[in-house]
Amino acid sequence: MQVSLEIIVRSTEIDVNGHVNNAKYLEYMEWGREEWYERADLPYDRFLAMGIQTVTVNININYRRECRQGDHLTIWTKPLRRGRTSFVLKQEILNERGEVAADAEVTSVCIDVATRRSRPLPDELARYFPTYNPGESSGGPQDPAGKAG
Repeated sequence: MQVSLEIIVRSTEIDVNGHVNNAKYLEYMEWGREEWYERADLPYDRFLAMGIQTVTVNININYRRECRQGDHLTIWTKPLRRGRTSFVLKQEILNERGEVAADAEVTSVCIDVATRRSRPLPDELARYFPTYNPGESSGGPQDPAGKAG
């Protein structure tokens, strides 16, 4: 399932170079992931009811084109692959001309709310991913408590 979110670049997102600050691209992508979860009927409350949370453990991002104030952007998010406890979402930010401004692969791990340890993806999440790679590592720490994420 691929999901899109449209936004307009605001003045507060511009840095001293007159374009979108690099950290804002990460925020845009976070908004895109939240939209994907919502449309997959997996809002935060539903994960909590299952006793899990997801933690971002790695983001590989490529900045390809600058974006400026007033630009209309579309953030695309889709499932790429999964492991036993981890999954990767592919994201792209396109400008109004359809050019890729940034793209990323974002790895997240499912953790148990009580133990803060990794645990297998629930079926409700796993079903959105095309493959299971049993040999794939989680891409992050086994105990992400206290780690950036």
